[in-house]
Amino acid sequence: MSLTERLAGDRRALLTGLGAAVAACVLVPTLLPAYWVYLAITAVVSAVIMQSYGVIVGRVGVMSLCQMSFASIGAWVVLRLNVADAPGGFLVWLVLGGLAAVPVGVAIGLPALRIRGVNLAVVTFGFAVSADIVLNANQMPGMAELRTLERPALFEEDGAYFVLVVIVFTLIALGLALLNRTRLGMSWTELRHSERAAAAHGVSVARSKLAAFAISAFVAGVGGGLMAGQLGLVVPGNFAMMQSLALFAVAIMIGPHNPEGAVMGGIFGAVMATVLEKLDLPQDLGGMLFGVGAVFALRSGVSQTDFTRSRKRERAARAFLKEHEATAADRPAVPEPLAAPATVATGEPALTVSGLTVRYGPVTALDGVDLTVPRGAVVGLIGPNGAGKSTFIAAVTGFVGGYQGSVALAGTPLDRLSPSARATRGLRRTFQTTTIAPELTQYEYLTIGAGRHLSTEEADELLDFFGCPPGRLPVSLVDAGARRLLDVAAAVAARPAVALLDEPAAGQSAAESLALGRRLAQVPARYGVSVLLVEHDMDLVQAACSEVTVLDFGHVIAGGPTAEVLADPTVMAAYLGTADLPVG
Repeated sequence: MSLTERLAGDRRALLTGLGAAVAACVLVPTLLPAYWVYLAITAVVSAVIMQSYGVIVGRVGVMSLCQMSFASIGAWVVLRLNVADAPGGFLVWLVLGGLAAVPVGVAIGLPALRIRGVNLAVVTFGFAVSADIVLNANQMPGMAELRTLERPALFEEDGAYFVLVVIVFTLIALGLALLNRTRLGMSWTELRHSERAAAAHGVSVARSKLAAFAISAFVAGVGGGLMAGQLGLVVPGNFAMMQSLALFAVAIMIGPHNPEGAVMGGIFGAVMATVLEKLDLPQDLGGMLFGVGAVFALRSGVSQTDFTRSRKRERAARAFLKEHEATAADRPAVPEPLAAPATVATGEPALTVSGLTVRYGPVTALDGVDLTVPRGAVVGLIGPNGAGKSTFIAAVTGFVGGYQGSVALAGTPLDRLSPSARATRGLRRTFQTTTIAPELTQYEYLTIGAGRHLSTEEADELLDFFGCPPGRLPVSLVDAGARRLLDVAAAVAARPAVALLDEPAAGQSAAESLALGRRLAQVPARYGVSVLLVEHDMDLVQAACSEVTVLDFGHVIAGGPTAEVLADPTVMAAYLGTADLPVG
């Protein structure tokens, strides 16, 4: 997909959403009776709060059960400013209420840097319980004087206030949509699937999580302020801890990180009971519908709106594939990469590892390993299973702490740096098991890996060079072997000093593996990236590597030019299994 096509698709979606918002602002106050207008306000206010779940639950995948507590902070600030006759008026107070929730959101997000899953859910639910106790022990501002919040004159009537809440919802949705196109927004999607992969791409997991908590708290605080504007006065029951829990369940089911999901969640929570009552249907039907939706979400692993969107994307992608295959014969073929010179190394070390020792209790995984990757070279690291190769990559890139020895990149020590900091300095890696978010397109994944926006031409060139499918395809339609190639392309896209590739040929045929080896041999000269390759396929190693280091039981048993090392009887006995195996 070209950049022009992608922007055109975004514009169509934007115009559709804006058209729906304008239609709602015109039709709801005009056609519906006052009671239904009031319910519509409730639905949109709930949809605003659902967008806060969309950030922290939908995008980042964190189990947060305290969003209504953030909303209570926004409502409290708005009502307190109203009682104090503070300058600025309701719209300014609304923003201040959202901002007041931000530091609390960051404070609640700090445990997320250490704990995850159910344990984090317990922490956030504990905050919701604490907030519940505090709210019930203290009156909300204005309750003692029975002083209600005055809306701005322009939005005093319910019909006009409905327009205001729709405008606020739309502005938040647009802001989040723009944020999704930034590296921070895309990093949230990657965090949801693999924090390790995100860190390997230079994403600061701590900053990304705290930013998500801060933004979700702001959105929830704004929603709480809107609720105060709707009701005039609020009571603690409006923000009870069970409200947070119920909305979390709705978020899992519907997917409020999509605007239509936030609207559906708001309508479900605000209008469903009334609709069932008006239709003379039992209220239990709402619970049954919710149960069916929840079972679907748990079984499929995606929310309802994610499922709908993915089906649409996949249909469009398959149509694109057919068009791509139909016109493939008319396009010039990408030439098969030729073998690069045996070495283009300058002699200067790009990566220097000295005395690397890793112990897990009584087990020594690596024992005093020395290895150097010259600038402009492809170096192989081979050895039998359990030799310590993956442990070596993990330690060098910062995913294993407490090692002994030193790691330096172009002479600069990296030992005290986190994995994301090492990646930012120019040390990238891939993993044996790919964990690419399936909803991303290949273009988007390359953007995350590169840490910057790539032009369509640059992205297509990378994909073509590594033999990946067309970049428009969502990752969900890319097979396992192609995903590994995409992982390599994303690592190289960042133009690091050194890329450490952990078995990138897994899932490839013999011919594809050999072609990958020839491509990797060209990477230093073509992209300025030195490569350390961990691989079992000896044909690939011989095609790509000018030098090889061999590990066995955590020790270096050989190192030097590839042909000499692979012909060493010690290496054959330890790794290849026989001293009579010919080297091709």
